[in-house]
Amino acid sequence: MSPLFSDTIVALSTPPGAGALAVIRLSGPAAIATTAAVFSKKRLTEAAGNTLHYGTLRDPNGGEILDEVVVGLFRAPRSFTREDVVEISCHGSDYVVRQVLALLLRHGARLAEAGEFTKRAFLNGAMDLAQAEAVADLIAADSALSHRVALNQLRGGFSQELRDLRARLIKFAALLELELDFGEEDVEFADRTGLAHLLAEVRGVVTRLLRSFELGNVIKNGITAVIAGRPNAGKSTLLNALLREERAIVSAIPGTTRDFIEDEVNIDGLRFRFVDTAGLRDNPADEVEAIGVARTRQRVRQAALLLYLFDLTELTPADVHAEIQELTAGLDLPVLAVGNKTDLATPIEIAAFELAFQASLALQASEPPLVLLAAGQNHGLDALQTALLLLVRGSALENTGSATIVTNVRHARALEVAAAHLAAVQAGLDTGRGTELLAADLRHALAALGEITGEISSEDLLTSIFTQFCIGK
Repeated sequence: MSPLFSDTIVALSTPPGAGALAVIRLSGPAAIATTAAVFSKKRLTEAAGNTLHYGTLRDPNGGEILDEVVVGLFRAPRSFTREDVVEISCHGSDYVVRQVLALLLRHGARLAEAGEFTKRAFLNGAMDLAQAEAVADLIAADSALSHRVALNQLRGGFSQELRDLRARLIKFAALLELELDFGEEDVEFADRTGLAHLLAEVRGVVTRLLRSFELGNVIKNGITAVIAGRPNAGKSTLLNALLREERAIVSAIPGTTRDFIEDEVNIDGLRFRFVDTAGLRDNPADEVEAIGVARTRQRVRQAALLLYLFDLTELTPADVHAEIQELTAGLDLPVLAVGNKTDLATPIEIAAFELAFQASLALQASEPPLVLLAAGQNHGLDALQTALLLLVRGSALENTGSATIVTNVRHARALEVAAAHLAAVQAGLDTGRGTELLAADLRHALAALGEITGEISSEDLLTSIFTQFCIGK
């Protein structure tokens, strides 16, 4: 395979900053020769691929030894980029890294752009575009679930499913195009009944993939859960209990929290970002608290999940339902009703509250689940975490296995476009629309699916994707 690139790029591939080791990566036709020019083992250009070599780096123009290093050699096409690749493991001093990079630049390499190694891997055919994007997702994975989904996409699970769909649609598209070539003879090469069956199957797969995006977005980006309620309900106490640290100030004085306090918690592999907010009341004590209350209402409108916290010794179930409805009016927002301070109530009072809460659900338009706890004593937190996972389809998360889950917004938008055009093809079949219109919609659907894997792409699209990568990847 002839090389697509004539230049050789270099970058630090490990995080910047002092450490035990740093890895500097080169890729391109002169990667091995450039390294050999400054490496103590002069026979490096003759060495086999997939080998390690110990030696020193120094400027051949009378320079001092910079460092003792291990050089990893990967010859094309058996490398990440399918070009000649060299990985230099040196000591992780900022000074050493700067000097090594400067030395390699002086000998003909150039600094890599953000994501350029992965971009070369894609352009050289080592992976498709969806797999390339999965590289960035894998690097950013901060939970077992996000790691599992990214790894599945990197290994081509999503891509293979899309390729299978496109291959089957392309056969029919080709027959429709053939009909256009013989338009004057009024012949049908594409079996309309067979096309209808295929469309139903393909649309079902595309719909399933689109539905998985809601779950995939939660896995990849986590979910913002706003804790709201009246002053002194225990919101800051609950945040501290969930974080297992004194993150928020806790006081018996109403209105202590004036602005947001937020932090992240990983619950059973799923990332939640909990936001403690100012207490909600009709008559704030001062202007600052009034601003805090207004910001709380705004933050609720931006949330993915609402934890409505209340003191169960002060409010009735009817009060709770009324306040939740007032706070979430006009919002399609999952809500979890959390009754706090069970340590101040008797078992009989707690049982009576639960019974009354369930009875009042019949009178409400929404039915928020109820969890009772004592945040100050860390009682009931396990039940709260279980309820949170169920509310964001945590039970589905546990059964993802190797199923394809869409986590990328770009992929979801492309699937939406494909779904719309496939629906238009189906409508055309139902109404007897002409072959030209059917073929046009089918071409658009195929193009949308092809954009996901990069079979159809533009330079602007590639630039937008790869500039979001870190340099060195």
